[in-house]
Amino acid sequence: MSRAELAEAVGINVQSVGALERGDNYPSLDLAFRICAVFDLPVEAVFSRTEFTAMSTELYANRNGSTS
Repeated sequence: MSRAELAEAVGINVQSVGALERGDNYPSLDLAFRICAVFDLPVEAVFSRTEFTAMSTELYANRNGSTS
């Protein structure tokens, strides 16, 4: 999904999506739930008080038989 598609789906502008991705801004609770609804995920799967590791790190670790 592109930034533009996500922005349209949750009713914000594309620049706001970029700011969320970079961690420059944090979503309101309402926006967090709207984003989660788009991806059909619980809020804990998308937002956390601790930093997520890069998804590519986990994918490569799984390919090599390692566990994170």
